[in-house]
Amino acid sequence: MTAQLIDGKAIAAKTRLRVAAETAEFIAATGVVPQLATVLVGEDPASAVYVRNKHVACEKVGFRNQQHTLPATTSQAELLELVSRLNGDPAVHGILVQLPLPEQIDEQVILDSVHPLKDVDAFHPENVGLIVQGRPRFLPCTPAGVQVLLRESGVEVDGAHVVVIGRSEIVGKPMGMILVQKGETANATVTICHSRTRHLPSIVRTADIIVAAIGRPNFVTADMVKLGAVVIDVGINRVGDRLVGDVDFDDVREVASAITPVPGGVGPMTIAMLMQNTLTAARLQTGGAAK
Repeated sequence: MTAQLIDGKAIAAKTRLRVAAETAEFIAATGVVPQLATVLVGEDPASAVYVRNKHVACEKVGFRNQQHTLPATTSQAELLELVSRLNGDPAVHGILVQLPLPEQIDEQVILDSVHPLKDVDAFHPENVGLIVQGRPRFLPCTPAGVQVLLRESGVEVDGAHVVVIGRSEIVGKPMGMILVQKGETANATVTICHSRTRHLPSIVRTADIIVAAIGRPNFVTADMVKLGAVVIDVGINRVGDRLVGDVDFDDVREVASAITPVPGGVGPMTIAMLMQNTLTAARLQTGGAAK
């Protein structure tokens, strides 16, 4: 068996086209152009690339965007003052503070300071609570992207056992909350594993769908994967001059029924879902219903 390749680039392109069409309709109806503001503190090369890609995506779907680049020495008070100004700017509909932040800044304090209606990453406690209750305003971009990948690839999630490897606030926890809800591409039985999980390989072997988001290169090996399982690799790790995921792709591909590559799998979907969230934010802030 050689697994079907789940093409995140193609599915992300399809998603962006839909968002672009809906954006054109929204602008025609309201005269309002959705705008995303990004905040980058410091000069981390990877973060700079991520931010640049987000601005390119904004242009492709018809959004305005603004970038705020601050020195690594920026204080927490200075960053809070910038977020407050963006919160109060009616022309800004979405605010994204690029992580990680320098050590002198408490990330949670900053993320909590973003207005819930402009929190297009869905990290604010209010938005997290709505996700847990099954009535989300926004979904975190990477888990939402995974859900779309599963839906567009025809993977049956209803009733499936999903094992999520990783318990981060960005991917692992919200991934579990999204897939356990009642609804389309959900209704799963979810197990969340992490670095302290006992007998982790044997638990992973029971999964119909594996979502690997633990941040360890090639962590999931073929002997951990049930024949015919679907494997979604969220990890992105630099090993030498190569980018690899959390899954040993070449070996796991021989036992899985479907698998995402790294790069070109989940990554493009994260940015596509950020575009969706920004449009939703603009709708909410102009009195239009979110679609």
